[in-house]
Amino acid sequence: MRTNLYQFVILFLLALGLPPTVAAAEALKLVVLGDSLSAGYQLAPGEGFPSQLQKALSEKGYAIEVVNAGVSGDTSSGGLGRLDWSVGPDVDAVIVELGANDMLRGIAPELTRENLTEIVSRLRERGVAVLVAGMLAQRNLGDEYAEAFDPIYADVAAAHDALLYPFFLEGVALNPELNLPDGMHPTGEGVSVIVQNMLPKVEELLKRAGSS
Repeated sequence: MRTNLYQFVILFLLALGLPPTVAAAEALKLVVLGDSLSAGYQLAPGEGFPSQLQKALSEKGYAIEVVNAGVSGDTSSGGLGRLDWSVGPDVDAVIVELGANDMLRGIAPELTRENLTEIVSRLRERGVAVLVAGMLAQRNLGDEYAEAFDPIYADVAAAHDALLYPFFLEGVALNPELNLPDGMHPTGEGVSVIVQNMLPKVEELLKRAGSS
């Protein structure tokens, strides 16, 4: 349990618009619950999303531990199944990055919606701050599929007081210079773009976690 003094310091710094620093407070714990896109598929150590996010936040003065809970090939069903042991009781915030494999496998969007709803609602019931990282359906799956899949993330975030980053691969998708030869997974440089684009929203997430 964090002390009252710790909570006071965090709230004081946030009131001043400053991030909680290593010198000022115990580190917050942020888990990235995701699939290969965030796990660092085929990337060297330190190039994956959690590692680069940790570095970017530390450079901005945040006392933060970013945990990689990404599993390559995982679906929203897999993420739900391992939720309790992937996100322990000491976690302050979670980025949920799941659903891309659901889409690629043509899984019914209704099931993806149910799984993400369950994941986010259970985390919020525990008092964990949540950022939902969205995904968009490939257009070759047809308009009907895209119309059912694309709104899932915004709807789930809005229903459960979670933050939303609409598209995890914003600025990277379809750019061959920022993706591996498979055209789907970001390179280390591509991950850097994702981190910089998401950073303001992640900072908002940490402010929520620090004030909870």
